[in-house]
Amino acid sequence: MARDMAQMELVHQAQCRRKGGRCRCTPSFRVRVWNPNARKMHARTFKEYPAAKAWRDDVRIAIRNGTLRPQSRQTVDEAADALLAGMRDGTLLDRSGKQYKPSTCRSYSQAVTKYLKPDPLARKRVTAVQRADMQDYVDRLRRKGLSASTIANKLDPIRVVFRRAMRRGEIAVDPTKDLELPAVRGRRDRIADRTEATELIAVLQVDDKAFWATAIYAGLRRGELRALRWTDVELDLQPSLIHVRRTWDDVEGEIEVKTDAGFRVVPVTAGLRALIVSHRAITARSGNDLVFGRTAVDPFIPSTVRSRALKAWGWKEIANPESDKPKTIWIKARPDALEPIAPHEGRHSAASYLIEAGLNDLELTATIGHSDSRTTKRIYGHLFPDSSATIAAKLDAYHADGNTPERFADSVADSAPQDRENPGFPGHS
Repeated sequence: MARDMAQMELVHQAQCRRKGGRCRCTPSFRVRVWNPNARKMHARTFKEYPAAKAWRDDVRIAIRNGTLRPQSRQTVDEAADALLAGMRDGTLLDRSGKQYKPSTCRSYSQAVTKYLKPDPLARKRVTAVQRADMQDYVDRLRRKGLSASTIANKLDPIRVVFRRAMRRGEIAVDPTKDLELPAVRGRRDRIADRTEATELIAVLQVDDKAFWATAIYAGLRRGELRALRWTDVELDLQPSLIHVRRTWDDVEGEIEVKTDAGFRVVPVTAGLRALIVSHRAITARSGNDLVFGRTAVDPFIPSTVRSRALKAWGWKEIANPESDKPKTIWIKARPDALEPIAPHEGRHSAASYLIEAGLNDLELTATIGHSDSRTTKRIYGHLFPDSSATIAAKLDAYHADGNTPERFADSVADSAPQDRENPGFPGHS
């Protein structure tokens, strides 16, 4: 460690009184690295030696590669404000090279305004933030009672701030990496099997059947259902098709889908087609009219559609007896009430049908509208059938003409008597 300490200095606490060469405190590590390109010294102080050494090595590499810029004096909240401004005016793009969705802009803005700006972390310079500072921020969010998933969401804009600083060469180490975060428990993804889906749709009002059937059998997202127009539906083809081109934002209104994968064509089953044809006859809409809008030009209100469905499924709304948030709750109105489902859970059900029908993960990805098959596997991987038997059968076939496991086992059994005192594998006790 002596050689590594050449550019490090032990910084003792003020109350430390070293007697006889002994330190009475826990010193910090002050690291200095000279940057000949900028003709300046980069310096940081760390509480632990491994972190100091890692930072020193990363800065050396960045200087050698010419990717380290002079240290900025921008604070975290200033960098966050610049991020939000760039997201809103479209000058900053996400990792896929697309403009940020309005909903993402609102989510980031709320996280910065409500949680980051009041915190001491906001007033630190971006170049001075260490992993310990970020961990302290996470711990403070936990003490506020935020759930694991909420904490993860509130960290997203800060992660982008430091990712941009890394790419611009302003910092050499990302302090948001390897944080100790509370585990996000897997959420319960409701899936209705085919029989249950039929029952759920059968009891609905006639003008609601097509909406829920499209969610459950075609797997469209809620925003995509709100923005769907009759020009997007081709019922005269075989098979009939739904073209997903737009989505609906709660504030911005109708917008294009975010990714290229969002632009997709979804085949329509015969049963779904019949319900959509009936829905078109009932609404008497066509052309550029909204398919499921409360009017031809106004999208449906999600809470209204949900309330009508819950009542049809045997539930009733009452005042919440325990709290005013929420002010009302839904309870069963009759013993045989059906288990409710939400539009997004209908999407999960659609994915499960595609898997059961034999589509592979790439076909599922294209139909559901994911950009990456890894996303599909992460969300729906647990629904794929166990492939262990298939793998074992393929291996058996491969080894059929060679030294199969059975022949190896026979050879072991033949040689076992050589070790009389230890029955089992030869030479092993």
